[in-house]
Amino acid sequence: MPAGTMFAKFKSANVAATTSVQNVAEGNPITQYFEIGKPVACAGPELVWRIHDGYRKSDNKECSVFIFEKKVAEKLHKPRRKETITELLKGSVKTLERFRHPRILQIYHTVEESADTLAFAAEPIFASLSNVLAFHESKTYENASVAPAAGGGATQTQPAAAGAQPQRPAHAKEYNFLDMELKYGFLQLTEALSYLHYSGHVIHRNVCPSSILITKRGIWKLAGMEYVERMNETDLNSSIPCPPWSNRVSKMAQPNLDFMAPETQTSSKCSLLSDMFSLGMVICAVYNNGRPLIQAGNSTSNYAKQLETLDDHVHKLMPRLPIALQEATSRMASRDPTARPTAQLLQLIKYFIDPAINALKFLDVVNMKDTQQKSQFYKTTLIEAMPLIPRKLWWQNLWPMLKSEINNGEVLAAVLQPVMLFVQEATHSEYDALMSATMKIVYNTPKSIQASVTILENLHLIIEKTKPEDVTTDIMPMLFFSFDGSTIQVQSAAVVAVGNVFDSIDELSIRRMVLPKVKMVFEKNITDPKIVQNVLICIERVMDRMERAQVMEEVLPLLANVRIPDPDIIMRTVRIYHKLFADKSYGLTVETMATNVLPLLIPHTVNPSLNFEQYCYLLEVLQQMLEAIDRQQRNKLKLDNLSMASPERHRTLRHQFSTDNMNAPPFNIPNLRIDQRKTSSAEDMARKNSGGSGMLGGWWFGCSPSSPDSNFLRVGNVFPNRRLSDNTLMTPKIRIAPSCASSPGGTPGSGLPTRRHSSIGPQERRGSTINLSPPTYGARGSSGSSLSVPSTSAYVKSPLLYSQKQGGSMPNTSSSVPFLLSSSMQSIRSRRTSTVLSSGPLGSGSGLLQQLGSGMYQLFSGRN
Repeated sequence: MPAGTMFAKFKSANVAATTSVQNVAEGNPITQYFEIGKPVACAGPELVWRIHDGYRKSDNKECSVFIFEKKVAEKLHKPRRKETITELLKGSVKTLERFRHPRILQIYHTVEESADTLAFAAEPIFASLSNVLAFHESKTYENASVAPAAGGGATQTQPAAAGAQPQRPAHAKEYNFLDMELKYGFLQLTEALSYLHYSGHVIHRNVCPSSILITKRGIWKLAGMEYVERMNETDLNSSIPCPPWSNRVSKMAQPNLDFMAPETQTSSKCSLLSDMFSLGMVICAVYNNGRPLIQAGNSTSNYAKQLETLDDHVHKLMPRLPIALQEATSRMASRDPTARPTAQLLQLIKYFIDPAINALKFLDVVNMKDTQQKSQFYKTTLIEAMPLIPRKLWWQNLWPMLKSEINNGEVLAAVLQPVMLFVQEATHSEYDALMSATMKIVYNTPKSIQASVTILENLHLIIEKTKPEDVTTDIMPMLFFSFDGSTIQVQSAAVVAVGNVFDSIDELSIRRMVLPKVKMVFEKNITDPKIVQNVLICIERVMDRMERAQVMEEVLPLLANVRIPDPDIIMRTVRIYHKLFADKSYGLTVETMATNVLPLLIPHTVNPSLNFEQYCYLLEVLQQMLEAIDRQQRNKLKLDNLSMASPERHRTLRHQFSTDNMNAPPFNIPNLRIDQRKTSSAEDMARKNSGGSGMLGGWWFGCSPSSPDSNFLRVGNVFPNRRLSDNTLMTPKIRIAPSCASSPGGTPGSGLPTRRHSSIGPQERRGSTINLSPPTYGARGSSGSSLSVPSTSAYVKSPLLYSQKQGGSMPNTSSSVPFLLSSSMQSIRSRRTSTVLSSGPLGSGSGLLQQLGSGMYQLFSGRN
């Protein structure tokens, strides 16, 4: 159809629409039954039917009223053809009434005629497909950069159309189809043709955008039955004769030439497959910005020319179509009828296999199903398919059907399942405009048990979207009334609802309505774990909204009556007790804890049902309470001048961390090597005579001499030049291997020099400033610290040394002791003298001078 012609039709329809509605329908009997509103769309041959919104007076049911003004035919055609057009339109309505199918336009009231008009009522219509595609077509013409349509025969009309503004219904402006809308729309048209072909045994002959109506639910309906031809029922695949399009006949009295099958125009024959060609051209027009591939401009010659290049145009258009639809569409648009698929076969292609599409299909015929099938669909199939359905179709297609089912009490519980998804996903404006009125009906009508439970369990979602004033007037009375129900399920759901919406309940209602009713439910079902659990959850949530005194008076006795040993219930009870204990404003006293709380909680410490985490939490709460009692009682007893011993657990800790029980690890100097000291000639002589009978042998190795002083005299006789300092033990040489500075006791450099005791010969006396690592722990000597050396590496040269060895301590001459280091010879002498004076013989506390004096006295007295 040329754009200029289509725009002219819209213009004429718009001019007629400006006339008063009463004047348009004046005198037509249909006004007795329906209230007629504003025009919203147009349809039919040359778009002669104007569609008005309306509703039925008897039951206020929404509908659409189709009105045809006879004078329109007089303006377009010769007056003698007016009657022909009128009869043709009346016959199409009669045919629609005869074919009742979900995909065929449903007639509410048969056609009524007056002197000036024809009118009938049908289901609510949003627009015709021609109305919607007109916007897309106008965009194409208005955009100068867009090339002409594939069918170039109408290019002569494009300049005129470019300046014209198509008159479209306001709601059809900028209407864009979703992919799922198109998929479902094409499937609905296929199902309609399948019904007409194989059940009605007729050929439609005028499948085009003006014959396709889109309801307010988004359902595509096939209408335009003006040119239906009955086919041979015995041979459905055969062709029947039909008149071709002719310039000698009125355009309004013939099918749309742009969508007519080639065999009809060339050989005056049509079949079931002729309708499939028309359907293929409709699909191509949808994906071609609303413009048909053939735009003959009501010219048979133009049609013949464009038909020759149709295959090329179809091939160029295919990339715009979904892949799964391309093959079927190219075959339907073929000039060869045998290549086209039938309507039954087209329904089976992969493009239409979609769970969301199946759900929408079932919803369209749900009124034909029984209660069980409906309930199963609403509770399972629809719930699973809703995430796959675009949001636009939720409100356009799903919600109207769900809304109509709410008044059906038998399936209300099942319908509320998807309704709650709508509540959850709706914006505040959508809920207020589309759902609020319907939900008020639900609140105030009697409901089944399951329906009531569904409402109560989702009450927090509803309140979130509802206006505050509606919450107070509609929702809260329903909630409080639910507590008085006779069924446990509804009461339990009401308790859950209170816990979910407690923020929306005022404090006065909580104190006077909620808490007494919750306690009543608890007392009636004290042995039901599920209800007890729900009651505890509710109590825990509303405690903050209650008065502190009421909590102590009402909640504590309720907790004391909880006797179910279920772990979840125990933990919920412990949490409430912990909350009362932690928040000092509740005033939980230690007396109450000791007499009422602990006796209830302590037995649960041996409950085998608790897991490790639950047990630890329970024990932690008990310990906190016991410590609070401990602090309180201690302070009280101290104020009464009473002493109270520390608990044994504190003593244990003090004993455990006492310094007496702390053992320090031994300290060893790293890389320490002790070499054996070289012996002198005198020591070698003494070793030879150590058999026990020699002069020195018995004393040297610990034998007891006849006189302690005689040994000293014998040594003096043998070694006349021996000094007193030589009688001290000569410390073996200590050689320190090189070590790094980072190791304990390590020093930088190549190592430490050899260090001997200060009693070595004067030729080896020298000071040292080298400090070894801290000394090892050994026996303490007079210097305060000593270096232990093996007894096998030292040789005793005097009784004094023997006494030191037997005593187990030695002067520390190691350079590891800082206060023993000195380079002064005087300090060495004085240290040696102090050592001699402070040491005594074995088993005595006297010094060396006393030993010498005693020995000399005994010697002289013996001689005398």
